[in-house]
Amino acid sequence: MFNKDLLKGKGILVTGGGSGLGLAMARRFAELGAAVAICGRNEEKLKKAVAEIGAAGNPVAYAVCDVRDYDAVTAMYQKLREELGEINGLVNNAAGNFYCASEDLTPGGFRAVVDIVLQGTFNCTQQLGKYLIEHKKPGSILNIVTTYTQTGSAFVLPSACAKAGVEAMTKTLAYEWAEYGIRVNGIAPGPFPTKGAWQRLMPSKDVEQMYLKRHPMHRFGNPEELANLAAFLLSDMAAYISGDVVVIDGAEHLQGGQFNFLTQLMPREQLKAIFQAMHPKKKQG
Repeated sequence: MFNKDLLKGKGILVTGGGSGLGLAMARRFAELGAAVAICGRNEEKLKKAVAEIGAAGNPVAYAVCDVRDYDAVTAMYQKLREELGEINGLVNNAAGNFYCASEDLTPGGFRAVVDIVLQGTFNCTQQLGKYLIEHKKPGSILNIVTTYTQTGSAFVLPSACAKAGVEAMTKTLAYEWAEYGIRVNGIAPGPFPTKGAWQRLMPSKDVEQMYLKRHPMHRFGNPEELANLAAFLLSDMAAYISGDVVVIDGAEHLQGGQFNFLTQLMPREQLKAIFQAMHPKKKQG
């Protein structure tokens, strides 16, 4: 469907691009002609991803970076520009999430998610925006949010708050930076199985089957579907689209909060025990 040179001339950074949906998007961008950079905290994972992305034959680079650290993000951009050249596209994909009853949430657990999702998105976005504005160059920024920024959702309070902030940032900057030729959009994915997310959010095969049964399409999303949407929104085909958040979830969001169904599975105390087993308290604090 897409011309193989759709993203030629673009340098795109994908945060959290070493695995999962970040890797799927980075790989697709490279296939469509982009020079691709990825960042994350696990160097071994990033090196493996670079080899996979590089199979498309276009330039690829990586940087070990904690997006929560503003100075580290500064150093990352400098390194990647030296190795890759111009960066004029960004996908803020790095995130964190876990189930927890809100009354049991620790301040550290709340902050851990908000710092990665909201602070990290600000750090990466503002620094790219400042560079593009200073050098009078256009660009495109894509933020990965969630469907429950609008509805809320039980048991994922930090994620809901942080992603809602990112959605507000998306719309704010789309308007404010439009005069500079910088577009800012978002994607709100539904269920796309990845190893990391499924370990944190799908406690058992029974729950997975219940999730599928209640889904309007009775299936999960394929990473390629998300990657193609991201490629379109970053491309010049979408040059007049800015300030929008595109939902890709097979109509699931029309049922309400994504994880609210968990309240119907079993008594609350039993759910809380399962959450505790999945994510010991020491990992939340």
